[in-house]
Amino acid sequence: MKKIAYLILAGLFSLSSCSMFELDNYELPAETLQGEVVDIETGELVLTDQGSEGIRVRLTELSWGDNVSPNPDFFCMPDGTFQNTKLFAGNYNVRLDGPFIPLIREDERGVPLADETQTVDIKGVTNVTFEVQPFLRVEWVSEPEVINGKVRAQVRVTRGVSEEEFRAKIEPMGGYSASFQNVTDIQLFVSYSSTVGYRARDERWSSQLEFSGSSFNSMLGETITIESNGTIPEGRMVFVRAAARINFDTPRGSGTRRWNYNEPRQVLIY
Repeated sequence: MKKIAYLILAGLFSLSSCSMFELDNYELPAETLQGEVVDIETGELVLTDQGSEGIRVRLTELSWGDNVSPNPDFFCMPDGTFQNTKLFAGNYNVRLDGPFIPLIREDERGVPLADETQTVDIKGVTNVTFEVQPFLRVEWVSEPEVINGKVRAQVRVTRGVSEEEFRAKIEPMGGYSASFQNVTDIQLFVSYSSTVGYRARDERWSSQLEFSGSSFNSMLGETITIESNGTIPEGRMVFVRAAARINFDTPRGSGTRRWNYNEPRQVLIY
């Protein structure tokens, strides 16, 4: 028995000296990528939703060669900026998908038509700016009003890219339809959260206006009135935000039709 015990102890000491018991001395990812998404025509940030319906950021580290998988996706903040503070230093391709003309465009055979992504070396704090052509612009016409426990908002929706330029850039991708440019809905999102949007909305009070075919075309640039649902309790402070989208998904074939937004407004219900 003493001999067996001795052998066990000797084995344990031997294992303790091997690499399996050594501390992992790899440095944790600590490099930062910061960015913003800007309307190329106005210079203003492209406002979005903080979730999978918002602007998606996809990083692919190229340091390991061509056949690599993208890093986990993350999303812009509602103000159109993004940040990732947990990256390894390296050479990355940065791609964005959102409610704007796609940065990567290919024809039906996969032949590249355009690639407006960016490839950058990320080390320390690295900043990037993407200038894009948003599908729509959504603006407040006046400050939201409160009437009998409801929020009444007046907004204006215009195209961020002309119908002609949209077609010129999208049609070569194949399967083009004039219906892609149709405005399908306007939403009024209501929430207790300042990040109000599709992912942070109160369904009791949020509302929408839906449009079929090209019926909204005559209302482009006009004042649209939209009112919240239900009755919001008196004395509550809520945030409201309007959004609109077209009948086109990004990335193409994903089924995700993303909204363009205006700025949130804080409203006291009285």
